[in-house]
Amino acid sequence: MSIRHPKQALYEQFAKVAKALGNPQRLEMIEHLAQGGRSVDALAVKLGLPIANVSQHLQAMRRAGLVTSERVGKFVNYRLTDESVLIAFSGVRKVAERHSAEVALVVREWFSCRDEMAPVSREELLARMDRGLVTVIDVRPADEFRIGHLPGAINVPLPELNSKLALLDPGREIVAYCRGPWCVMSFEAVAELRKRGFNAYRLEDGLPEWKAAGLAIELAPAE
Repeated sequence: MSIRHPKQALYEQFAKVAKALGNPQRLEMIEHLAQGGRSVDALAVKLGLPIANVSQHLQAMRRAGLVTSERVGKFVNYRLTDESVLIAFSGVRKVAERHSAEVALVVREWFSCRDEMAPVSREELLARMDRGLVTVIDVRPADEFRIGHLPGAINVPLPELNSKLALLDPGREIVAYCRGPWCVMSFEAVAELRKRGFNAYRLEDGLPEWKAAGLAIELAPAE
């Protein structure tokens, strides 16, 4: 097979991958799949979408090489092909953060009013964890916590935060994290904890980025 215009052929394939990323629901799927494999049914529940719609999105993402699939019993589980998919998503996000006036408006009017303080970096959190100076809370739902979480983290799903305050030492610094840098759950959790008098901060990103950096994670014990 002869390729007369190899550069053009490559760019056409790159454009197919970019097109597969160009959908807000697919980007949200990447955020979920970056935490671990999920079935079509589970993703549909998480996103509040019909199963048929989720399946169509996943098929398009699979054709573009963004996800892989395997059958487990009666379910088909999907996962990201590798960490380069999350890196691509992160690149899109960073360009938008730097150059989109619409993104700046959302950040200013929703996120900043809940937490204007600088988040804690992964390096800072690791140092504080090593010295035993911090309580780390994972505010994602329990099913997400089970498939992977930061070492020593306590699962305090956001809807259960007020009922689980007794688990938290008010004399210790608290760092909350969830699915990523703009996951609303960690913003809401930190805002609520500060109202209750806790010294609380957000992690700069979330579990997917922690994993992508090669840092250790724990799995919840089987029930």
